Amino acid sequence: MAKRRLLAVASLSGFGVLSTPALGELSDRQFDFVQANMIGIFYHELGHAVIDTEDVPIFGQEEDAAGVLSVLLIDETFVDADAQDIAFDAAFGYLNDPAGLEEVIYWDTHGPDEQRFYNHVCLFYGAAPDTRRDLANALGLPEERAASCPEEFDQAAGSWGAILDEMSNRGPGATLRFMPGSGRHADLLNDVIGEEVKSFNANFALSHPVAVRIASCGEANAFYDPGGRAITMCTEFVDHLLELEGKL
Repeated sequence: MAKRRLLAVASLSGFGVLSTPALGELSDRQFDFVQANMIGIFYHELGHAVIDTEDVPIFGQEEDAAGVLSVLLIDETFVDADAQDIAFDAAFGYLNDPAGLEEVIYWDTHGPDEQRFYNHVCLFYGAAPDTRRDLANALGLPEERAASCPEEFDQAAGSWGAILDEMSNRGPGATLRFMPGSGRHADLLNDVIGEEVKSFNANFALSHPVAVRIASCGEANAFYDPGGRAITMCTEFVDHLLELEGKL
């Protein structure tokens, strides 16, 4: 699979300067943060779709397995410099409460934010520790955890490798069916997520088709619906990410 570069602001269809009536201009930094996180979130939800369509056995929390596949696809899809940019920004997407003011909900199907943050950093670092040491240091990965990260990546790649190989052997395909949206922030997500759908279809094919929808949901969310075999990327997530970026 040939690795590719990230979308640049100038390449977005319909955008000279990124703007919406309520937001004003997006700075390059804001766009980079939103793009990285939406890619990471999309690949996470795609992980749920792959688990469903390929009947992947999961020993543990499905959320953790989907998070692992997200990191593997970022590492597999993008040239190293861009993969590092995505992984760096997407790590902060796990920290929904940077100030630590909210109660940790331990019964949730998702692990605590900080644990997901370090799992993400460790796995990505472990894929190429010789070239990603600076990223691990910048994100505060302790040496005690860093030592095991290459082994953790090898274990993850081995677990998912057969599934990815099977999907690759079927590809290219058109099993991800993109359904663009309209309204606030939809143009941005149409371009960013549309590019990832195109890239996935160029390299992989699922056992069953899955719709990928850009839509307003009334909340900052993204989810996979196994009954309808559809991934929904909510446009409200953009405002959540912009607010989060402003706190960092």
